[in-house]
Amino acid sequence: MDISISGASIPGRGVVVVGVAKDGKLTPAAKALDEKTEGAIRQVLRASRFTGASGQSQTIAAPRGTRLDLIVLLGLGETKSLSSHDLELIGGRAFKAVANCGAKQAKVIIDAEDLAAKSKLTKGAAQAHIAMGARLASYRFDHYHTKLKDEDKPSLEQLAIGARGAAAARDAFAALDKVVDGVFLTRDLVSEPANILYPATLADRCQELTKLGVKVEVLGEAQMKKLGMGALVGVGQGSEKESRLVVMQWNGGAKNDKPIAFVGKGVTFDTGGISIKPAAGMEDMKWDMGGSAAVIGAMAALAGRQAKANVIGVVGLVENMPDGNAQRPGDVVTSMSGQTIEVLNTDAEGRLVLCDALWYTQDRFKPEFMINLATLTGAVIISLGDEYAGLFSNNDRLATRLMEAGEAVDEKLWRFPLHKNYDKKLKSDIADMRNIGNARGAGSITAAQFLQRFVNDVPWAHLDIAGVTWSSSARPTTPKGGTGFGVRVLDELVRRHYESK
Repeated sequence: MDISISGASIPGRGVVVVGVAKDGKLTPAAKALDEKTEGAIRQVLRASRFTGASGQSQTIAAPRGTRLDLIVLLGLGETKSLSSHDLELIGGRAFKAVANCGAKQAKVIIDAEDLAAKSKLTKGAAQAHIAMGARLASYRFDHYHTKLKDEDKPSLEQLAIGARGAAAARDAFAALDKVVDGVFLTRDLVSEPANILYPATLADRCQELTKLGVKVEVLGEAQMKKLGMGALVGVGQGSEKESRLVVMQWNGGAKNDKPIAFVGKGVTFDTGGISIKPAAGMEDMKWDMGGSAAVIGAMAALAGRQAKANVIGVVGLVENMPDGNAQRPGDVVTSMSGQTIEVLNTDAEGRLVLCDALWYTQDRFKPEFMINLATLTGAVIISLGDEYAGLFSNNDRLATRLMEAGEAVDEKLWRFPLHKNYDKKLKSDIADMRNIGNARGAGSITAAQFLQRFVNDVPWAHLDIAGVTWSSSARPTTPKGGTGFGVRVLDELVRRHYESK
């Protein structure tokens, strides 16, 4: 889909989308079209239930007084304090209103210049966020459909966003467009089936980031064993697919700036191992690598927009399968840190992958901070559903900055406690710790307490994204399926606080 930004003039032909605010208040473009069509828009407002409420749309076919095919009225709702995310939702809804209208081209004229003045956004940024929302909404994953009919595909091929300050809007959109590239990469990765995407092929996808200037290293099992990564390697020992650890480096900051680090869980398929999961719904476990996908997408976004920061991305890639060589409940493994772990449940495998990846990252790179992302626990879904990701951190400033960044881009985070009193739940009779708690409660917290033992006092945050990586229903800028959650909150955090001036 070609999303572009052009001048704000009303086209003479084709399809145009204009905004109507709450209680039928016409925006300047809508007023101009109403005059051109001899009051057709106001007539629709009088004769229909369209009021300009947020999320509403109304189509006027072959409007009189013009050669336009369609005018689409888009409800903007209350416009006094629109955020950048609100503008993205407008862009997403505009795209969806015309995606299947039959036309190949359309133009959206929302008068964001006026909305920006009320929202304290620059004029260019306002239009850019509308364009970003439209592009986010245009995502499709239909690689494996071979018999799609034309009517099952969007007719729209080009969407222009009208802007009075088009040059400034294009400049602002250029960086946002690269962030969308990262989101789309993450959505693609979590949507791929596990027979296509497994540790080696996911590592290959990481290698493609070298085109953006990212330095990529891939460690195989022999190298990981030599480093002492018994926890990570143990998870994948039941699979025919060899595990990998991938290290990505983007050096866009000053030479002496300490790097920041993102670490992702990449279980490309999770059967649960010997502690096998129920068959119903197991197909969803292809996206148990969502944390790694978010890290890969974030690295692509940062490199794509040439972020002025030094960033490390580390992903541990394994497949958790139950064969004759699979890890057994009761096995004891030795992590890279030297700490021993009694594996009481082989379905609590993500923390075993992360503990070695986190230790490796802090030991090798000495980062300013680390953030890990993982589809780690079902317990976080019970707590937060699909609206928030769980946040755990040993550093208040990092946690606050993450939550503020998440609110700004609508990748919301809710902070949970960490406390030494939870550690007793991880006490093992025969090893330094067990990999699950000794009671049903606080499952997400005990998982975070486990991970905290491998960060060695480095400022750290753990994002449990199990409830937000995959969506069972579409939203204005997010499809059904892979959401791409994590890319934007990491990018926003870097943009706000960690780029060289």
